[in-house]
Amino acid sequence: MNRLLKLLVALPAILFLVTGLRWLVAPAGVAPQFGLTLEHGVGLSSQVGNMFAFFLLLGICMLTALVSGRRNWYYPPIILLSLTAVGRVLAWLLHDAALVVDLVIPEVIVAVILLVASRHLPEQA
Repeated sequence: MNRLLKLLVALPAILFLVTGLRWLVAPAGVAPQFGLTLEHGVGLSSQVGNMFAFFLLLGICMLTALVSGRRNWYYPPIILLSLTAVGRVLAWLLHDAALVVDLVIPEVIVAVILLVASRHLPEQA
């Protein structure tokens, strides 16, 4: 069970790291996956900086949790993914944004996996 749970944490962690690095080195290739068009100037700086940081934080915290065995490293990505999913739903409810279920569902699933991992994977001393 623990090996499967570790794999379920490691795979999205690596995906998040790769996505973050793609935002840094080739934002034009990754932006359309999120329904975004690249801005110019300050807007582009904000897009690249924010998305790079968002995905790197997710991946780094998740891998740190796995390597260190400290469950407190699971909580930042749980919170970030959960708030992202809530924000997407609120954008739909309050601002007439599209409800992007194909992005919300993976965010919720990964957050739940991380919550389970934080409870079941051993804490290191």
